[in-house]
Amino acid sequence: MVKEGIPFVIVPILIAAVFAIFQVWLASLLFILVACFMAYFFRDPERKAPDDDSVIVSAADGHVTRVETTEKGKVVSVFLSPLDVHVNRAPISGKITKIIYEKGKKMPATSNEASFLNERNSLLIENDKISVTCTQIAGILARRIVCWKREGDFVKQGERFGLIKFGSRTDLLMPDSVEITVKVGDRVRAGETIIAKIKKP
Repeated sequence: MVKEGIPFVIVPILIAAVFAIFQVWLASLLFILVACFMAYFFRDPERKAPDDDSVIVSAADGHVTRVETTEKGKVVSVFLSPLDVHVNRAPISGKITKIIYEKGKKMPATSNEASFLNERNSLLIENDKISVTCTQIAGILARRIVCWKREGDFVKQGERFGLIKFGSRTDLLMPDSVEITVKVGDRVRAGETIIAKIKKP
């Protein structure tokens, strides 16, 4: 479990203990269930990234909701439900050359408009082959975007770099030259599922 989830687990446990002292068992059970859900939500399982620097992996767990080519490049969006692992992982190995945080609305993360209007945090990751922009996007329930990295940090493919609390969305912006390997509706796993391949020059 990530450390950000500890308060969300401890607080309902303490409340459950208080209700138990006064023998209000139903309320105590309810808060124990809340604590269990929070422990589940903030889980942080181990992942093994592919040993291949010619691929781009998903930055998030969830379902692909958008695959399209824009003026800026190719975009793959992944929606994370409250039941998905919410830890974000680096899609490629490289240096984080820019981080841009933007305040925004709390539209449903399933909407494509959320990519442009919601609270979001974008990381530009670059190596000698490619540049990829990974954007963490808050949803209706999300209250905080967490990023553990800073500009200038190096990340390995599949390395944890942050999380978004509760329902959210993660977008990857890649060059037109990549070959997308997923489609809308596909289920992906952060740090493991290959979503694109870097074409050889």
